[in-house]
Amino acid sequence: MKKSLLLFIITGYFLNTYAQTVSNTWRAKIIRADGLDVVFNIDEKRNGQQLEWVIKNAEERIVVKDFRQTKDSLLVAMPFFGAELFLKKTASGFAGQWKKAGSKGDIFMPIEIKKGTYRYQYPASARKFNLTGRWRASFVNAEGKQSDAIGELKQLGNKLTGSILTTTGDYRFLEGVANGDSLVMSTFDGTHAFYFSASINKEGALVNGVFASGATSIETWNATRDANIELDETDVLMRVKEPAQQMNFSFPDLDGKMVSISDDRFKNKVVVIQIMGSWCPNCMDETAFLSKYYNEHPAMGMEVIGLAYEYSTDFEKARTSLMRFKNKFNVQYPILITGVTSNDPLRTEKTLPKMTSIKAFPSMIILGKDGQVKKTHAGYSGPATGIHHEKFKQEFDELIRKLVKE
Repeated sequence: MKKSLLLFIITGYFLNTYAQTVSNTWRAKIIRADGLDVVFNIDEKRNGQQLEWVIKNAEERIVVKDFRQTKDSLLVAMPFFGAELFLKKTASGFAGQWKKAGSKGDIFMPIEIKKGTYRYQYPASARKFNLTGRWRASFVNAEGKQSDAIGELKQLGNKLTGSILTTTGDYRFLEGVANGDSLVMSTFDGTHAFYFSASINKEGALVNGVFASGATSIETWNATRDANIELDETDVLMRVKEPAQQMNFSFPDLDGKMVSISDDRFKNKVVVIQIMGSWCPNCMDETAFLSKYYNEHPAMGMEVIGLAYEYSTDFEKARTSLMRFKNKFNVQYPILITGVTSNDPLRTEKTLPKMTSIKAFPSMIILGKDGQVKKTHAGYSGPATGIHHEKFKQEFDELIRKLVKE
């Protein structure tokens, strides 16, 4: 009896210890050769062999549950974009490579993960500026091309969050710090690693800005406060070449079944054509919105069709990536695989020859019940953009209801 009782106590002790939930907070750093490292934070929970990471960017939470562990290594499969982390355990955490899919093949960058609760740190400054508000930003790329953008920033103490909107979408959830002299922000969502920094001059303008993305891309930027700035989407909008023409296309869905815009399902309906790809974070945000809207209005007289332009022309590779989108966002409308890559210079001519060039992912074509194009929209202002996101949702709903009544 004593031996049995002792064995029970010892066994119970080890089972309880093994099942204990262990929490860690990590500071991850994607390392660029120029030192403009992209930092993000991870909350970890481990319960026995069950491991969960939550990648944090401002209000965004990306839950990661797909891990393969060995004695000294950890393979992390991101939930989207086919991205992975190949990590080796170190004395202070992990080190390894981040792999992301690119239009010209896989891209690898070094990554280092150590325990830490902060993102970036700046020393205090004698200057006192609060950067909360709307900003008119100007970016210049390596070729000298200039483009306008809107900055929406919120500063609480020295914590800085927000996003930057362009005519083709937004840079999603940015987080960092600011003081009276400078700012730094970053985001990592699996496929995009963005770094922003700038100095704050005596007038409170943002100058000498640097925007780094991926392994080598770099742009300069400046910004001044402007509560009334709006972006002109004229140059990136698609247009129908002849307004009276009807759309005409057929592509396979994720089960390989051919779906055509001329099918009975779409006749006498308002149809939203979503031009997207599983590699595109703004497309992810748009898919979340469209799927929710579609599922909440089943009898409205509106249909949605997703046209996917992937990095690969291989059907099964494209299907695997797109199924993650479909399952994550409970997509009930058809997503069609065009078989044309996103970087194909003839992507529009091969898929939608009656339209002018696709210049932005995502883009949206809205057809009336007569089958004619009523509106096109370039890019997507996601939830990180705050008031811009709410404005888009309201205008979209008003337009769809108007077209359904016609």
